[in-house]
Parts: sequence; C-alpha cells; structure tokens
Amino acid sequence: MSTVVELKDVHKRFGSNAVLKGVSFSIAKGQVTAIIGRSGSGKSTALRCMDRLEVIDSGSINVCGHALHDPQIDLRVLRQDVGIVFQSYNLFPHLTVEENIMLAPTVVKKMRRADAHAIAMRTLTQVGLADKAKSYPEQLSGGQQQRVAIARSLAMEPKVMLFDEVTSALDPQLTGEVLRVIEKLAADGMTMVLVTHEMEFASKVADTIIFMHEGRVWETGTGDMLRHPQTEELQAFLAGGL
Repeated sequence: MSTVVELKDVHKRFGSNAVLKGVSFSIAKGQVTAIIGRSGSGKSTALRCMDRLEVIDSGSINVCGHALHDPQIDLRVLRQDVGIVFQSYNLFPHLTVEENIMLAPTVVKKMRRADAHAIAMRTLTQVGLADKAKSYPEQLSGGQQQRVAIARSLAMEPKVMLFDEVTSALDPQLTGEVLRVIEKLAADGMTMVLVTHEMEFASKVADTIIFMHEGRVWETGTGDMLRHPQTEELQAFLAGGL
C-alpha cells in the first residue's frame, strides 16, 4: 500500500520547551492510526503538524504528496486533501447545519450551491443527521454538533482525516455516537489519524497504535500492544488511564 503520511525526525519547540524530539512514523493509504499518550506527550502537536497548523523546526513531513516542511507549500491545496476535526466543534452559530457544511465547498472549491447542497446532504446522511440539515448548532446536542463537524470535513472529500481528541468534551452516550461514525469511516477505507484517550476504541478500530511519551514515539504496535505493553512507560500510562 502507498504511504500517505510520513514524518521523519520531526522536531518542534515552543520557546525553550521541546515538544517533539525526533518523531518518525508512516501511515499507509486506508490505514487507521491512533496516537495515545499522556497530556503533554506531543501527540496533538504531531497531529497539528500534519495539517501544517504548526510549522516544524526540523525534519520532514509529507502528506498526500505535499511537503509540509517546504516554506512554499500551497496550504489551500493541502487542506483540500487533509480534513481535521477538533475537540471544539467550531460551527458557525448563525448558519444552519447544511450551510455550515456547504461553506467550504462553495468558497474554497468554487462549487455551485446545488452541488454543494448535494454533498452536504450526502455527508449528513453518512453521520446519521440528514434530518437536522435545517437546524442551527444551538439546537443540537454536543454529539450531534461533533458529527456535523465531521460531515463538514468530509464535504471537502479529503484523502486523510485527522481527529484531535474529538470525544473528550462529550459524555459517554454522545461519545458512542461519534465513535460509531468514525468506525464506519474506517470500514469505508478512509485514512485516519486519531489522537484519542479512548483505549478500547483505539484497540478495536486502529490498525496501528502509536504511544508517545515525552515528545518521542515510545512504542508502536497493534491493539494487542495495549494488552501486552513492552515498556514500563506504557504500562504506567495504561495503569493510570484505564
């Protein structure tokens, strides 16, 4: 399978704080990768670097053929290939659900409104919310708003989806709603990178799990890695987090 995401010896500092200390890994097309680790381990920073929301200090990142370490990179083109969903939904409160989803295809891709509407309805159907197209964000639960945020990213037809702790603000029932959507995307072959604290879900859905610790990739493996951790650091993380 072709490599879609590749990080090589990536370093990133915020002032005197070294957050990423030589991170390297690659992700194949259609693969689901979960990044786990304690708060401050660098996992969310690594994810944000994959959409060039953060600029790395050294090393290289290639995503969907785009060299993110190149200062001349066309971010508009990159972000048509890479979708990212955050913990906060960032929906526009004055727009309906379908208008939120249609915005990027019409503005960025210059798509006709009729075509953008068709895509909005298709992606809302994907996340199980076609009946909420005319609703406003404030009329939705947190789980529904997060599913709309996922639909909004899907509307750009990305090649890779990045998820940064998308369930951490939700209660268990709403978390289940969102995770089922991600699980369906995985079954449909979407290449995804998830920063998550949902260990059971990571074990079930991810092809590869990356455990980050103190700015480095500490341990990598399948879901079995969570049942049989090889390092003391992962053992301690799982003991504290489960």
